[in-house]
Amino acid sequence: MNILVINCGSSSLKYQLLDMETENVLAIGLTERIGIEGSRVKHETVGKEKVVIEQPMESHKEAIQLVLDTLVNPEYGAIASLEEIDAVGHRVVHGGEKFAGSEVITEEVIAAMEECIDLAPLHNPPNIIGIRACQELMPGVPMVGVFDTAFHQTMPAYSYIYPLPYELYEELGVRKYGFHGTSHKYVSLKAAEMMNQDIKDLKIITCHLGNGASVTAIKDGKSLDTSMGLTPLEGLAMGTRSGNIDPAIVTFLMDKKNLSIDEVNHIINKESGVLGISGVSSDFRDIEEAAEAGNERAQLALDIFHYLVKKFIGSYAAAMGGVDVLVFTAGLGENSVSSREEICKGLEFMGIEIDPERNNVRGKETLISKDGAKVKTFVIPTNEELMIARDTKSLVSKNLIK
Repeated sequence: MNILVINCGSSSLKYQLLDMETENVLAIGLTERIGIEGSRVKHETVGKEKVVIEQPMESHKEAIQLVLDTLVNPEYGAIASLEEIDAVGHRVVHGGEKFAGSEVITEEVIAAMEECIDLAPLHNPPNIIGIRACQELMPGVPMVGVFDTAFHQTMPAYSYIYPLPYELYEELGVRKYGFHGTSHKYVSLKAAEMMNQDIKDLKIITCHLGNGASVTAIKDGKSLDTSMGLTPLEGLAMGTRSGNIDPAIVTFLMDKKNLSIDEVNHIINKESGVLGISGVSSDFRDIEEAAEAGNERAQLALDIFHYLVKKFIGSYAAAMGGVDVLVFTAGLGENSVSSREEICKGLEFMGIEIDPERNNVRGKETLISKDGAKVKTFVIPTNEELMIARDTKSLVSKNLIK
């Protein structure tokens, strides 16, 4: 079964074509600048040269059409015909409380996704546009929606309800939802597999650390708590997001600097985090380089980030009554030797001890804890596309059997 995985952003579209009999990637690509001058697709079929195709794409439908044309191109494509695509898996950011798992896409499912637009105004609209475009261009091909929020729907009420008037939850759905669920699910399952243990017997803390970052407590294979909230703004300081701050800061800034809601929202979402602290960049690689060169604000940004991750690890260990496994994933988690070292420093009392030699690794699936350490610590590159493809295969297969 060949499955096409689609991840639509506001002006970009990532895709992968996978052979799910072997779980091998057949082709991978990215379309950029949809609706903007200079649009192009970067495509690679495994075993062939990478190609860059510059072509105007005024809409997501045109972008998906170009992707499909590229996949069947005789010179650099991966398949001979679109009939070789058996199903499409779509990443959807927000499913609210409506979806506790992935779903075969129907008109009812799309309507429920539209109801969540207020909760994810930047993400759900392009996700839906991508689905509609695929339906039009690939009629009859089964499609599945895989929701970033679904994995966290196992959180208990005491974990997701905010201490606000309860009516706000009932009327507007104001609660913690969490994000990066597909990534947290993938790496926790992979960690259990690497340990040859049932995930239901483990207490796992997964750290998805990149420009967007979140930490999740996974007990008995289920999300117990996660650092992101109603929106991806809550939790850790990130590339440009503030993470947890005193909420009164919002009204304080509006009053003292005569700012609108949109202006404050822009500050805490786009100008804060490690960018705001360092004044250097939102990219941790640039900040690490500046810190090594003696930039004190860059070093402060790193110190704050490491401290916050450490705090979440400690609090989630307390929430679960212990921890058996710690996982680092995503861009920074997979590639920053120094960040993993600093985050784990001082956590020896709770059994987290990493081996400096084992930790000297980037982007590789491996154990980095010391022999005999109570907590097994892993680096596991995330693979959200494979997780989406697996869910798609499972659901489509069940529906075909019916």
